[in-house]
Amino acid sequence: MKWIISIFILLTFYLFSNTVLAVQGLEALTVTTGANGEQSYSVTIQAMVLMTVITILPSMLLMMTSFTRIIIVLAIVRQATGLMQAPPAQVLVGLGLFMTLFIMAPVFDRMYSDGFKPYLDEKIGAETALKKAGIPLHEFMLAQTRDKDLTMFTEIADTGPYKTPADVPFTVLIPSFVTSELKTAFSMGFLIFIPFLIIDLVVASVLMSMGMMMLSPLIVSMPFKLMLFVLVDGWSMIMGTLASSYYI
Repeated sequence: MKWIISIFILLTFYLFSNTVLAVQGLEALTVTTGANGEQSYSVTIQAMVLMTVITILPSMLLMMTSFTRIIIVLAIVRQATGLMQAPPAQVLVGLGLFMTLFIMAPVFDRMYSDGFKPYLDEKIGAETALKKAGIPLHEFMLAQTRDKDLTMFTEIADTGPYKTPADVPFTVLIPSFVTSELKTAFSMGFLIFIPFLIIDLVVASVLMSMGMMMLSPLIVSMPFKLMLFVLVDGWSMIMGTLASSYYI
């Protein structure tokens, strides 16, 4: 887990490094430019960045990884089966976190090996490490972002067109990525919901034809939906589909 936290620290520092200004007259807040053009930040600035990371780390985990798509699909599955409290919300969040680590592991490995590890070995400076650590995550997010969403936010920000995909800034890429993830999650949830909806309709029609209008169709259909979900090995199908959707 140490390398994951380190990567997020590097990425946050990369995102906000352009807004960090040296305050004249305060030696603790200084930015020093080396002979090769790289900038080194004082310990006080680094501590400020670390405190900022601790604050926005949950948002980064939610908005810049696969967690959004996973947790929405799992919540829709629970709603479709009619079990409002099973599995509990804590279980869904835990499953979403571990699935996120599984899916994002190659990206985190590249971020660590390309950016943070060379920085620890004192082979590259902080600024270069931050840029290299941000490249794998940028590529992952860009690959999952729809062109329509990216174009929309680019036009709103009035910052395009970009010569290469690598030129897309995180300020435009992050909202585009989140919007695309929401669309994908709801599309997958719709397809998951259809079989359970058909069962509800069939059970309701049978009960109506038998004149049992006072009996809730949900009570009768729930065992059939659970049986269908178990017979088709639903959890394995959903987990496999979610994981493979990021590697197609």
